[in-house]
Amino acid sequence: MCGIVGYAGSVHTACGKPLEVCLQGLGRLEYRGYDSAGVALSAPGMNQVAVRKKAGRLSNLVRDIEQHPMPQATVAIGHTRWATNGVPSDSNAHPHTSADGKVAIIHNGIIENASQLRLDLQAEGYHFSSSTDTEVAAKLLGKIVDAIIEQDGKPDLSKAVRRLARMLTGAFTILATDCRQPDIIVGARHDSPLVVGLGDGENFLGSDVAAFVAYTKRALEIGQDQVVCVSATSVEVTDFDGNVIHDCPTFEVNWDASAAEKGGWDSFMDKEIHEDPSAVQRTLLGRLDEQGELNLDEVRIDEHDLKAIDKIVVIACGTAAYAGMVAKYAIEHWVRIPVEVELAHEFRYRDPILTPRTLVVAISQSGETMDTLMALRHAREQGSRVLAICNTQGASIPRESDAVLYTHAGPEVAVASTKAFVAQITAAYVLGLFLAQVKGAMFKDEIHQMLQSLQSMPQKIQWILDTQTQTVQRAAAQMVVAKSFLFLGRHVGYPVAMEGALKLKEIAYTFTEGFAAGELKHGPIALVDEGEPVVFIVPPERGRNILHAKVISGIEEVKARGASIIAVAEEGDKDVERYADIVFWRPQCHTLLSPLVDVVPLQLFAMYMAQSKGYDVDKPRNLAKSVTVE
Repeated sequence: MCGIVGYAGSVHTACGKPLEVCLQGLGRLEYRGYDSAGVALSAPGMNQVAVRKKAGRLSNLVRDIEQHPMPQATVAIGHTRWATNGVPSDSNAHPHTSADGKVAIIHNGIIENASQLRLDLQAEGYHFSSSTDTEVAAKLLGKIVDAIIEQDGKPDLSKAVRRLARMLTGAFTILATDCRQPDIIVGARHDSPLVVGLGDGENFLGSDVAAFVAYTKRALEIGQDQVVCVSATSVEVTDFDGNVIHDCPTFEVNWDASAAEKGGWDSFMDKEIHEDPSAVQRTLLGRLDEQGELNLDEVRIDEHDLKAIDKIVVIACGTAAYAGMVAKYAIEHWVRIPVEVELAHEFRYRDPILTPRTLVVAISQSGETMDTLMALRHAREQGSRVLAICNTQGASIPRESDAVLYTHAGPEVAVASTKAFVAQITAAYVLGLFLAQVKGAMFKDEIHQMLQSLQSMPQKIQWILDTQTQTVQRAAAQMVVAKSFLFLGRHVGYPVAMEGALKLKEIAYTFTEGFAAGELKHGPIALVDEGEPVVFIVPPERGRNILHAKVISGIEEVKARGASIIAVAEEGDKDVERYADIVFWRPQCHTLLSPLVDVVPLQLFAMYMAQSKGYDVDKPRNLAKSVTVE
């Protein structure tokens, strides 16, 4: 959701770089979704923090600064806001300041006790110019700073932020600057992401490494309930009580700023769909050790405990949940243990049955999805082991898990997930084969044969991008006036149908429903009318022919009622040729692996539908890339 950037440079030389870093960082965080943007600057000699903020796109703020330049500075904080308290407006935008304007803060998350704190402050005579919870924190922080000055004779922003953090409930990342301490920025983290970028004579802060990757690839993780004080030459981390934290984990960002740029593509979504093959390929790299054994990225689970696992529960939201549904079919087939797929936001509220022999698999592109993070914590409280499938190093979910499988898809900027989906499915396949290896459920040569099939999938995805794109584009132009769609699939085609329907909802704003094809007679067929577009994911005729026959029967039924049929099917399928109006062909592949190719034309279809309607495919309305609040 909200994007956060901070910069600390030399206190001896005020310049334009702090503002430049913040604006460029906010630009790279636009994908997170936002409705306003703002910055705050501090430098020696300032009587108040310099603040500028504007509702709407970041370009509004940049234009205002160009017309009315801001002062040079030594430190700066910047923010893009996703409205949770108060409508999008200049006054509700961040940063917010203390009553005397000497302290400014930005904030990601929701402060749950803000209403009571506001009442308490109003009773003391404080006035508010916004309806946000963040302004409450800003006024309270200013009050705390004043109390520390009265007590100690000088400001101590770190001490003040620690005290503030202990008074707040909810989820928050806060960055603060005080013009009386123009050499530092102080940040606090509780249930919301924060990472430090380690530079040379300068340091950075961000809600995501994208905020500073153009300047440094060295990053330091800030843990739960920790406060960080950053200057140009130092980084000090403490807990909320002031105890110093030593040996904070660091990591190298394995991509550069150009990876988060369009690079000549019309949209990030178009670019990222065409990166589907490389996302799958990179997720498979280095998975075999010298003995030919499969390995994951980080495993802190004893092999004896892995062998004892008798149930798997996948927790995820949205697209990641559909990747989990694909995982269920593959893992149950290969490992022969039951797999449940749970929406993370429902999981902990239904009193799930978990034991130490349950492996919980948490899937999240950002690694900060709050519903999934809270479900993960509930699972660990119940004694279960947790394995994370994630695309982001240093994120909360992999840090709090017992094992991690990184997808290595690279930054995904478009809000609607594409390459992360195929990478998550690939990682789930790797997990299934890894567990089959540990539990002895498959022979070694069977595992290697399946891995070889997996390694051929990037080439098959590329075949679709090379041969089917024009067909998909024509289909979108033909269907652009359609008011609704039905997506139907069986077996592994069912979650693909759900994901295809979700993509069309997300970016083309078209009413779309995905169903298991067997449900057709149990209700959905009542929606079929003359010209209604119905998309079928058709399984191959090879192997379990019964699946193919059942889906063809469903096509015949809706065709008889006047539906327009779009099919995703294997090359040379004569039955599909006979009944479908439009066909997106796929090359031959193993049925369990077919979601990797079947979803690609559906991603393209949604994108072209949205473009035909004149919509922004990268930033759909009302949606954020990373949902960091429940």
